[in-house]
Amino acid sequence: MACHLLLMVLSEPRWWTVRPARNLSASVYRCPFCDGRLTALSEHMLIAPEGDTARRRHAHTECVLAARQRGELPFRDEVEDAPATLRWWRRSMRLED
Repeated sequence: MACHLLLMVLSEPRWWTVRPARNLSASVYRCPFCDGRLTALSEHMLIAPEGDTARRRHAHTECVLAARQRGELPFRDEVEDAPATLRWWRRSMRLED
């Protein structure tokens, strides 16, 4: 059982959830993309591998958007079958030139 749990933690996630973060605490976080500091009061995002909030990370909004554009943070419906309306909505939310 412990080996299976370790494998889940170390395996590369297939998809990510991303949402805006709001926190009024005096916490300071480290962005997993640029390794820069960000405060809880600053505008930033929460990312969670395969929706696992126990492994969530705080990241700069700009870093998350750049990672999305590079294809490093796929959403669930981008890697699994999803209803056409949901796929359309996700595509419309992407920032593309």
